Amino acid sequence: MAELTINSTDRHPARLHPLGLRIMHWINALAMILMIASGWEIYNDEVIFGWLHFPHWMTIGGGAEGALQWHFAAMWLLMINGLCYLIYGLATGRFRRKLLPVWPSEVLATVRDALRFKLGHDDITHYNAAQKLLYIGIIVVIVVQVLSGFAVWKPVQLSELATLFGSFQGSRLVHFIGMALICGFLIVHVALALLVPKTIGAMITGGPVVDGAHQGGGR
Repeated sequence: MAELTINSTDRHPARLHPLGLRIMHWINALAMILMIASGWEIYNDEVIFGWLHFPHWMTIGGGAEGALQWHFAAMWLLMINGLCYLIYGLATGRFRRKLLPVWPSEVLATVRDALRFKLGHDDITHYNAAQKLLYIGIIVVIVVQVLSGFAVWKPVQLSELATLFGSFQGSRLVHFIGMALICGFLIVHVALALLVPKTIGAMITGGPVVDGAHQGGGR
């Protein structure tokens, strides 16, 4: 009688977005929103641009002191979760498989197709060149954002870090610009997700079953 064997991958098929990756994705999203909303309240207490104030309904904390508490809590959540995400991406080879290589000619072609509304969305298991560049860029921005944030938080103890950004005010400006870039990324990210609703479902359910070459993929 032939022996019946069941492969472990058949019992637990690999999804495009593994459970751990999905959890980290949504934790990152929550932490970013909390940091942005509390950061706007902190900014309102000592503005950089006199013409720019954020409406109270868009902020959290009820004042600078409360906003700082929210900001620090979300900061540690984002840092710990973000570090886990980086380790996961490097250890599993996901970054290399999903984000590299990126060729300028492919980025230009993708942008051109998008402007002509000819960009395909059928295969959510692959990133186009513009998406690769966008995700690589936001990882770099978040790293700079963390460093500039520490320079603003501890300008005396971390004076060398503050000097790297020019000064305390320079650190604040870099931190503000980083916030603006992250907001821009979130707007584009959400807009693309709404244009292709199955990407949202995939980040909730895990998405389609994939082979080993795509396992560990995600956002």
